[in-house]
Amino acid sequence: MEFYVFLVTLRHEHKQMEKLTIQEEDAMQLIWRNNGGFVKELLERMPGEKVPYTTLASTIKNLQRKGYVKAVKYANAYRYEAIVAEEDYKKMFMSGFVSDYFKNSYKELVSFFAKEEKISADELDDIIRMIKEEKSE
Repeated sequence: MEFYVFLVTLRHEHKQMEKLTIQEEDAMQLIWRNNGGFVKELLERMPGEKVPYTTLASTIKNLQRKGYVKAVKYANAYRYEAIVAEEDYKKMFMSGFVSDYFKNSYKELVSFFAKEEKISADELDDIIRMIKEEKSE
């Protein structure tokens, strides 16, 4: 029963939060990895090809509008900090993903990866062992 309540809660939260674009997810990853930052700092720490300053600033403003980050004013600049924890976002994303693509069945999700040979029988055994160990604690 607890797991069902957990899934219903995740689905409810998922519906309330606006979906992020790939660009917004990349910006959130930067914010999470750096525990927040000013746009200039985040741009400097961006791996790979850099986007223009205005693009990153606009993306972060969208994240603020969507309720994922907050702006904290320091003198004449704003430092952006995550409101949504990375782990919470992963839970929301996975809940929506499983709901949208696997009829809300984690069993179908795992079955898909097994059929596609993305997960081995040994890895499944490890997962089952981990689940059993967590339940016994």
